[in-house]
Amino acid sequence: MTLDVRIDAHHHLWDLTLRDQTWTEGMPALHRTFTMDNLIPHLVDNRIAGTVLVQTVNDPDETPEFLIQAQKSPYILGVVGWVDLTSETAAHIAYLQSLPGGAFLKGVRHLVQGESDVNWLARPDVREGLRDVGNSNLVYDILVYPHQLDVAISTVRALPDVKFVLDHCGKPRIMDGVIDEWRRQMGLLAACDNVAVKFSGLVTEADHAQWTERDLKPYADVVLEVFTPQRVMFGSDWPVCLLAATYDEVTRAAQSLTASLSRDEALAFFGATGAKWYSLDVE
Repeated sequence: MTLDVRIDAHHHLWDLTLRDQTWTEGMPALHRTFTMDNLIPHLVDNRIAGTVLVQTVNDPDETPEFLIQAQKSPYILGVVGWVDLTSETAAHIAYLQSLPGGAFLKGVRHLVQGESDVNWLARPDVREGLRDVGNSNLVYDILVYPHQLDVAISTVRALPDVKFVLDHCGKPRIMDGVIDEWRRQMGLLAACDNVAVKFSGLVTEADHAQWTERDLKPYADVVLEVFTPQRVMFGSDWPVCLLAATYDEVTRAAQSLTASLSRDEALAFFGATGAKWYSLDVE
């Protein structure tokens, strides 16, 4: 698949008049409302034709709102929403798919990074919920910190019929220059053909005030080598990226870090991989 359409496979929106985002408190750059009207100029400037809108909180009311936004916006091609993986997952997914805009539901995510139980993804009820996600032809987005990656690896291995996407390259500790254990984990994940990776969130794992492309390059190179561009997709992580970089800076960094890719590889990275993995309706 060599789709010549650029896709941002990971961004967020939130309206503080509808729902507080308590995790943004103390972060002036993020503690405000972000809408598609704010994002669209950046999409136009960077020739991004479509996006995947991703959940921000483990709240059942957020996903129906996102589905309506997808129904209204020509840019939003898919939604990664939230369902309770521990209870009646299949029924909840079926309900969301029956709602206005339900066809835009392409994936599910839970904020596993916030779970105190490092083995949360290995819980029997959670894995049963993940099976329901796969049986519903949806993707599961993995959001974890590095210390949770080994359990994520065992989960991907245990559920070969479920499609997974690792968000933010597994949040490597770029600011600390830690790479060896993370590289090992990326290799183990890449050996599982049911998982892809989002090339997103790297700037916020680096030094927010003075990161450089040189800081990101070792991590970018590992992901591109072990997964290949056919299983790596670009995501801006806007507006969270604003902690460290503008939308334009994130996009330019991604372009620079992938400059050595062939044309077909670049097309995969910037569009075809995301479109294929999330079954996006791209013309």
